[in-house]
Amino acid sequence: MQQIQNFAQRLVANIEQVILGKHEVIQLTAIGLLAQGHMLIEDVPGVGKTMLARALAKTIGGSFKRIQFTPDMLPSDITGVSIYNQHNGEFEFRPGPILSQVVLADEINRATPKTQSALLEAMEEHQVTVDGITHICPSPFMVMATQNPIEYEGTFPLPEAQLDRFLMKISLGYPNAEQLIAILDAQQFAHPINKVQQITLQGELLAMQEQIKTVHTDPLIKQYIVTLVQRTTTHNDVYLGSSPRGALALYRTSQARAAVDGRNYVIPDDIKALARATLAHRLILNPASRVKDLTGDMVVGEILETTAVPGTKL
Repeated sequence: MQQIQNFAQRLVANIEQVILGKHEVIQLTAIGLLAQGHMLIEDVPGVGKTMLARALAKTIGGSFKRIQFTPDMLPSDITGVSIYNQHNGEFEFRPGPILSQVVLADEINRATPKTQSALLEAMEEHQVTVDGITHICPSPFMVMATQNPIEYEGTFPLPEAQLDRFLMKISLGYPNAEQLIAILDAQQFAHPINKVQQITLQGELLAMQEQIKTVHTDPLIKQYIVTLVQRTTTHNDVYLGSSPRGALALYRTSQARAAVDGRNYVIPDDIKALARATLAHRLILNPASRVKDLTGDMVVGEILETTAVPGTKL
């Protein structure tokens, strides 16, 4: 696991040239990449959501495409379209931006649910089907979607099926005074994104993604994951709990976190550190809970506090 640990450290250091003071968020992004998942970044405009995706693409040397979601966007603007070629009398497929290795779905909740659903097949099956023909997405493949908080006007809440396909949901947050001064200094003459260099070959990255799956997870740890997920489905404040895909997300990201820490085995702290990021966005709270201003993060936090860790008693 030494190679994976070194890669994660170099990736975090590389991106920290651009995104200052957000070490934990960048580390979560590295875990998401190694776990072969997609990331949802919810935050207010201007805190670096787009730049995080660009820096990640440059770091791994992957092709990068940005999709700016708007209410008038069509699904074909994402997946691609077949155009008739008058010279040879045949239809030719013009691939859409989704057929890239790192795809930035910017302000995804500004598009209509019909357009948002164009991402579903690509995110789950790593392929798109246009006019009955299937086109495979390149590897590695990662969608990094950004969204403004739902309270902002002109936004459409993401469908449950769409939210469930995101491995993790993260938030950057505002920088403090010192970090903001450092940002001003770093961008005085040029943007630091220009200094970001590729740190690994794509073949090496794919090999590390496969190696993550070999990290040992004790049956008691697996039972801990299952217990946490099942408790989200029976919680009094939850209308719809986490799906089995949520359990898989927590399982795979905990393996990746262990490898990033240089371990070949998962410990309960891995589960605790990732439960909110992997499960909270999958929960739909009942109306009474929303009136009380409860959030998915709060519910998952309560479940963590009241669930015994393997080998202990509450």
